[in-house]
Amino acid sequence: MPNTKSAIKRVRVEEKRRVRNHAIKSRVRTFVTKARKAIETTPTEADTVETLRQAMSELDKAVTKGVLHRNNAARRKSRLAQRLNKLQAEAQ
Repeated sequence: MPNTKSAIKRVRVEEKRRVRNHAIKSRVRTFVTKARKAIETTPTEADTVETLRQAMSELDKAVTKGVLHRNNAARRKSRLAQRLNKLQAEAQ
């Protein structure tokens, strides 16, 4: 248990941040999963590109809020785009 006032406050602040970060990470995971499924099933559809755009937007929002590192988000965005481009090339 924390003993000092600052340590008690730190516990309160960290709990708030933990809850907020968890919600943002969960949202990012949801959008990335939707994008992956859309890419795997219908890589040539216009909806797939829109789904990918939404996932990238969520990754960028997580970076601006300090939940993800910018390189982590860039890597994830790159991998999603690579997967889409590869499957679109195979479909043609």
